[in-house]
Amino acid sequence: MSKPIKVALAGAGAFGIKHLDGIRNIEGVEVVSLVGREFGKTKEIADKYGIHHVSTDLAESLALKEVDAVILCTPTQMHASQTLACLRAGKHVQVEIPLCDVLRDGEEVVRVAATSGLVAMCGHTRRFNPSHQHVHQQITSGKFNIQQMDVQTYFFRRSNMNALGQPRSWTDHLLWHHAAHTIDLFAYQCGSPVVKANAVQGPIHPVLGIAMDMSIQLKAASGAICTLSLSFNNDGPLGTFFRYIGDSATYIARYDDLFNGKEEKIDVSKVAVSMNGIELQDREFFAAIREGRESNSSVASVLPCYQVLHGLEQQLNAA
Repeated sequence: MSKPIKVALAGAGAFGIKHLDGIRNIEGVEVVSLVGREFGKTKEIADKYGIHHVSTDLAESLALKEVDAVILCTPTQMHASQTLACLRAGKHVQVEIPLCDVLRDGEEVVRVAATSGLVAMCGHTRRFNPSHQHVHQQITSGKFNIQQMDVQTYFFRRSNMNALGQPRSWTDHLLWHHAAHTIDLFAYQCGSPVVKANAVQGPIHPVLGIAMDMSIQLKAASGAICTLSLSFNNDGPLGTFFRYIGDSATYIARYDDLFNGKEEKIDVSKVAVSMNGIELQDREFFAAIREGRESNSSVASVLPCYQVLHGLEQQLNAA
């Protein structure tokens, strides 16, 4: 049996805990260091998961020789710089979505990763959810072709709270975070780059300084189109809901569940070894490290998504 992959995880918030829970189910992987903003709270979580090293400084964890790989679940604004720090420290790295919120920073990550010999991956979870994997299998087998995707990303977040209902130390963003999921997935499922993109946004929040509502239109080189509606104002069902309209079927994806157009549930329990998209994402990261290959959702493969986001941001700023 090969030696365990030893991991440092930075960001002990809602998503960090999702990764810790997923890693518990993966053999041959051990989280040996946990980095968080507040030492006391981070130590509580570390004790719960049996993690012996705790720090508030990522550099301290990167200095540990035993650490092979890092998972970054930190605020968006830190993603690119921390990914670069991990690569320059000789560590494989998986950074949660988004890779960056400034295109040139993402381009620098891709440049450094290309010469590092390390696995550098971004957490575009939708590629790994069993629901979307099932649709992808239908596409790659030639049984289904996308004509249109209709996507709703809705939250009720009129104050700066995280997924656990706790105050955030940073501000989330509909464009650079939540739209990134759909823009990448649309191109990935179509097997075709985005060639046209348009966006409009609602009023800017007076305190958070961001738009709370946004609408995006996309067209792929294949001719397929996508309409994406996003809101932090939605007082109703929360999450992201995908409708795939194709030449042979309609699919409705809600996280890891999948339905046909008549709302009949499709069994996707045998698509992968788990029904947990985050766990499957982590499994891909560690498999790529062990096999010495590029991962699905490598930083290079997702960069076109951020090029589209950059163009949309310029368009919105000029409006």
